[in-house]
Amino acid sequence: MKKAISLKKLRRAMEKVQDSKRFEHTLGVEYTAAALAMRYGCDVRDAQIAGLLHDCAKCLTDEKRLSICKKNKIPVTAVEKKNPFLLHAKVGAYLAYQKYGVSNPDILNAIRSHTTGRQNMSTLEKIVFIADYIEPGRTHAANLAEIRRIAFVDLDKAFVRILSDTLDYLKDTGNEIDPKTEETWKYYKK
Repeated sequence: MKKAISLKKLRRAMEKVQDSKRFEHTLGVEYTAAALAMRYGCDVRDAQIAGLLHDCAKCLTDEKRLSICKKNKIPVTAVEKKNPFLLHAKVGAYLAYQKYGVSNPDILNAIRSHTTGRQNMSTLEKIVFIADYIEPGRTHAANLAEIRRIAFVDLDKAFVRILSDTLDYLKDTGNEIDPKTEETWKYYKK
């Protein structure tokens, strides 16, 4: 039988690989993902693990993320090649599996899709995506108070609202939009 992953050990590991601001964010996502999991009948421990590991590759350099992708044949899109910081989700899922011993595909997908979303997301995937946006330490996001309220009433509505607000923000600031975010929004906005 496989040994269970220790949340305490994961927290310590994240504290070592993240700067203090990112680590505080990570703890906020773990907490919020757990609360949303309780609300929506999802496995709380899975939500905590995904929340803890969602940004495990965020503090790596762009070069390191690109190197890990190349070495491990992780596909990199043209947008990701131009903006390697976007790779932290894919590389994070890889590290969660290889370095931290996560084999649950739902947790790995939640880490992999927490920035752009994807079609046919599980409840856990949506929870981590939303928790990343609404965690208590987050202060500068569009319509944050309203989305925090909606998240505990209607998960899908909160999810679509975050995608929409994110796309609006990226367009307004002239930042490049990952096509996957737009695809996800179009898929779910119905």
